[in-house]
Amino acid sequence: MIKRILFILVTVSALVLFTQSCTIKLSGASTQGLKTINVEYFENNAPLVVGNLSQNFTEALKDRIRTTTSLSIVQGEADAKLSGTITGYSIAPVSVQATNNNVAPIAGANRLTITVNVTYTNIADKKNNFTQSFPAFADFTGDIANQEQGLIATINKQLTEDIFNKAFANW
Repeated sequence: MIKRILFILVTVSALVLFTQSCTIKLSGASTQGLKTINVEYFENNAPLVVGNLSQNFTEALKDRIRTTTSLSIVQGEADAKLSGTITGYSIAPVSVQATNNNVAPIAGANRLTITVNVTYTNIADKKNNFTQSFPAFADFTGDIANQEQGLIATINKQLTEDIFNKAFANW
């Protein structure tokens, strides 16, 4: 019985020591050589315009950079620059619901899609520069008016993650 308890204690101790000595870093973000970044205002050029979309998206992108890197966000000259425009804002049905009495079918769910065209310029490391379109979407049911700002926040989170990974994560 004592040997069994001793064996369990030794095993648990070894596991604790092993897990404490192992660390995994998953951020993958590389801002090597960068100290400053200029995140320009992303103007909304989409056919459908939501009044606060440009401001919300630009601030979400800045917040993502602030909370994940040590870069200082500046206006004017910087080591790197993110610029672009919001090029798409659309709502389309993604599922159809049948109706009774020979009435045309209605949308069971809709999809809000926002597309942003982004240019990233790294002054020191030109091989990582890019211009790319980033689409993201969220599905919803019911009237958009009550859900629109929440959907935009969800989509902005997806967009900023994709843009951040393209610019700073070497995956």
